[in-house]
Amino acid sequence: MSDSEHQLEAVSAFEELDQLVRHLGEELASFRKRALVAEARVRELEGSGVEVPASSAELRKLERENTDLRARLEKATSRTREMLERVRFLRQQHVRGVER
Repeated sequence: MSDSEHQLEAVSAFEELDQLVRHLGEELASFRKRALVAEARVRELEGSGVEVPASSAELRKLERENTDLRARLEKATSRTREMLERVRFLRQQHVRGVER
């Protein structure tokens, strides 16, 4: 390979490298912008008193706990209604027994 061919190859490689660096710089700028927006949103949420989960795993855990708590609340509500109906029935029976 001649010296001029080496130079052309080096120039071509340098241009390719330059283009890759520019592309990476643009991607980095995009990621930085997204990170700044996300950080601003987190600060906004923290300032409003909302507790921000540290990770998506923590968020999934909180969602499971929320589902469990809703199920327990529904069960407790159902049992409370059943007990209220029993109390009403017993009260009616007591009133009828006193009336006799």
